Amino acid sequence: QVQLVESGGGLVQAGGSLGLSCAASGNIYTIRPMGWYRQAPGKQRELVASITSGGTTNYADSVKGRFTISRDNAKNTVYLQMNSLTPEDTAVYYCYVDFVRIFWGQGTQVTVSS
Repeated sequence: QVQLVESGGGLVQAGGSLGLSCAASGNIYTIRPMGWYRQAPGKQRELVASITSGGTTNYADSVKGRFTISRDNAKNTVYLQMNSLTPEDTAVYYCYVDFVRIFWGQGTQVTVSS
């Protein structure tokens, strides 16, 4: 079994920063792609950022230059540093790991106030 535990969500003011963390555990014996999706009420889920086992990153246009994804392979943990936050970033953020199939974290709420 594979489990992902997220942390770091919360309430911040516009222009502020927030860091998310997601730790994968279970029967994962190789380094796999990981990343973050988000979903706001009434909107489709969108891919925010991803990172390969080798460290190659990809970002949604809406967050490019503001968010940074990174990983610690020894800990099977992926991070998302979010800077210059705006109310449009308000959503539930879900981490994932691509291993045999996609495994999802439980989601963490990020709320950005005006």
